[in-house]
Amino acid sequence: MTVYFIGAGPGDPELITVKGQRLINASPVVIYAGSLVPRAVMADTIARPEFIIDSAKLHLDQIIEHIKQADDRGEDVARVHCGDPALYGAIGEQMRRLDQLGIDYQVIPGVTAMAASAAWLKKELTLSGVSQTIIMTRYEGKTPFPERERLPALAASGATLAIHLGVTKIAKIVEELLPFYGKDCPVAVCYRTSWPDQDQVTGTLGDIVEKVRAKKFTLTSLILVGQVLATDKFDDSYLYDPAQPNIFRPPES
Repeated sequence: MTVYFIGAGPGDPELITVKGQRLINASPVVIYAGSLVPRAVMADTIARPEFIIDSAKLHLDQIIEHIKQADDRGEDVARVHCGDPALYGAIGEQMRRLDQLGIDYQVIPGVTAMAASAAWLKKELTLSGVSQTIIMTRYEGKTPFPERERLPALAASGATLAIHLGVTKIAKIVEELLPFYGKDCPVAVCYRTSWPDQDQVTGTLGDIVEKVRAKKFTLTSLILVGQVLATDKFDDSYLYDPAQPNIFRPPES
């Protein structure tokens, strides 16, 4: 028996890995985050309806109890999370419990909201000469933050930022970023990326607060900040430069 922590991607049922979909389909028990994972992802599972369980209604002990019961029956469990389960997936405490119980598990990665949002915006987040670093973080709320990871400390790097779970604090985020990025720095806010009701707004740190409030975006939004979102002034990559040696490209004869 194995528990598979599976990243279902940001919302579009087709943005799941082949491996993740195969394991969901083959698992007799599926526990999924119903508020964030579309039910269509479970359309072809062999699990009976009573064993397709929405974890949005459960606390940790209840989730683990369902897994223990599946273990007693010798049945695999697909534990389905949105995005990539390693990022804000709250799988750490589940894996710790499974370690204590001696239950085997694997983690199957998924497409992140950041990757899907960049694709939707048609942007490369690592442009030569502009930015080679992306910082993924969340805005401080109930989860305690070390001082070194608070937004001003991260912003001092000038890197491209991907801020999760912070759109309701957009005014405070802008206030903290302005000294480092300036009011003309491009911003994109992507709401429910890849879902049927997806929406986005682009602007700058100088006007994004008003634009987001007009859209009435809520929790499921990603904030991207950085010059890569707007500039067309960047260096061509060395990857395709015929004058540069490249171990991935055979020499011309």
